[in-house]
Formats: sequence, structure tokens, C-alpha cells
Amino acid sequence: MTTNTKSRPVGVLLAQLGTPEAPTARALRPYLRQFLSDPRVVDLNPFRWWPILYLLVLTRRPARSARLYKRIWQPQGSPLMLHSQRQVAGVQERLGDGFRVILGMRYGEPSIEAAMKSLREEGIDRIVVFSMFPQFSCATTGSVYDAVYRAAQGRVCPFFQDRRRSMPAIHIVPPYYDDPAYIDCLKQRMLEEVAQTGEPDRYLITFHGIPKRFVDEGDPYRAQCETTAHLLAVALGLEADRWISGFQSRFGKEEWLQPYTEDLLSELGRRGVDEVVATCAGFTADCLETLDEIGNEGATQFVEAGGKKLTLVPCLNDHPAWLDAIAAMVKRESGAWCADD
Repeated sequence: MTTNTKSRPVGVLLAQLGTPEAPTARALRPYLRQFLSDPRVVDLNPFRWWPILYLLVLTRRPARSARLYKRIWQPQGSPLMLHSQRQVAGVQERLGDGFRVILGMRYGEPSIEAAMKSLREEGIDRIVVFSMFPQFSCATTGSVYDAVYRAAQGRVCPFFQDRRRSMPAIHIVPPYYDDPAYIDCLKQRMLEEVAQTGEPDRYLITFHGIPKRFVDEGDPYRAQCETTAHLLAVALGLEADRWISGFQSRFGKEEWLQPYTEDLLSELGRRGVDEVVATCAGFTADCLETLDEIGNEGATQFVEAGGKKLTLVPCLNDHPAWLDAIAAMVKRESGAWCADD
């Protein structure tokens, strides 16, 4: 007996980092435990890292992180979740009935595992995975790959196995850090903001940081971020002295990618730069690292160093051009399947 796959839609998994369910220490603790237990994120020897994680980090950081999340939390919930849900709805509308778009979070709920289970229960056996991280890093996109394939093949550990006899065909959209549509969306967002606030003295393009050691060991993240920043500056027609890029969100004592965004903001303020427009080009939805770290803390740091105003450009979120771009990339990468239908 054969199964007609042509009558079934193509599954589309929009894979995002994740968010806690509430801005409370109680909700942050399991979220941070899952995040910081991922060996893709913290690759220290577990026997060395786990005592630090459970005895120090998880006893202190949840309360601090909860205070930060409360500053950005919306009445309807987490900004990242709200934007992600709108992205799913917008992409589904553009792709139509031939596709089934679903959200999967690497940490928290709805999880990638839950999303893959939903697609499996619907009989969908062709899945396009769209990572919401434009630039590849082993700590983000690599972790998404791990979760997707683990969910597809079944749970396996030394004590029990659940290897599935049937697995879906999976196609992963490659990193789109230099995709013209993505760069154009960043440009549109920037120009829309500048049209309202006025031309700044400097443009800041900031990306989430990773340990420098990761790049030394072969992670392509820095090179891809630099390519994105350069292409965006060119698209905006900026001279070299009008823009600068850096890396934010350091954690721990290890050296991370430099220059650090926080140092750049202080330096710009001390040099007499009055106004800065900042875009978080490595994020596709506004979250704690954009709204609070740059929009609140970064703006305060810049002003305290001597600057006058920092304007944060919203992430791509559910901007129509970005939803169009996602749909176009999904169609392009699922071309053979669509042709079969």
C-alpha cells in the first residue's frame, strides 16, 4: 500500500530561540536551565559546568533576568512570542494551503519537538526548516539542527530507545545572511525609522556575540555577521566613517567576539557623537536582547558617556517585506517538492 504525499502540504518549521512563559524567577529557572544546559551554548565539561550552573547561576540569575523581562513584557505576553506568532500567521497566509507553517522554539514552548510531533500527527512527511537566525553559529543554528533531527529520529539514550521506523524528508534553508531580500528588509526598516527620527551621526549594526574560541575553532559566524553589516552599509549608501558594528550579550569571563557593543556605545558618547541609530541585524524578532539590552541599557550607557540619543530600529518582526522574503525563500528551497505537486 502506498501513501500519496502529493495531497499533503509541505511542513514549514519556523525555528526561533525561545522565551520564558512569564517574567518571573519561577518561569525563568527552567528556561535558563534548558538554555544553559545545551552543550552547543556552553560546551564546558559537564562535571565542571553543572555545579556552577545549579549552585550559582540558577540560584541568582532567574530573579535578575525576571526583572529585565518585566521591563519589556507586553500585556499579551512575551514580545518574542507575539512577533513569532504573527510571523507564522503572515507566512502561512502568503504560502497558502500547500504549506503548513508552525512555530518551534529551541528553548521553552512550543518546542521544536512538539512542533515536529504535530507535523507527524498530521501526516506531513516533507518539512522545510527555516531558522530565524540569519547568520550561522554552532550555538544557535547548529542547536536548531540538533533539535530537529533528534525530534525526527526519536529519542535515544543509553537506557532506552525510541528510534522511529519512518522519518520525514527534511530540507533546511541555508543561512541567508547575504540574501538580497533579507538585506533589503533591513534597509527598509532602517530607512523607515530614520524618516521619522532624522539622520543620525552614526549607524550602529550590532549582533549577538559568541565566545571567540568558537570562531577560532571554525565557526563562520563572525565572517557572516561582517558580510551582513557590509552589505547593509552599502545598501544604505553609508561611507565607512558613518557606521560601525559590534557584538553584544557577553556571558561569563571568557573572551567573546569584539568589538563589544557596550564599549562602542561608551566610546561614541565620549567622542561627542550626539545621535546613534542602532539595528540588531542578527535578530529577526524583538526580544530581551534588542528591546532592553540595546533599547534601554545601551541607550542609557550612550547618554551617560556623553551622547544625546540612541534610537533602536525595530527588528524585522512581521514587517510585510520580511514575511514576503521568508515565503519566497521557503518556496525556493522547497521547489522540487512544489514541482512534484
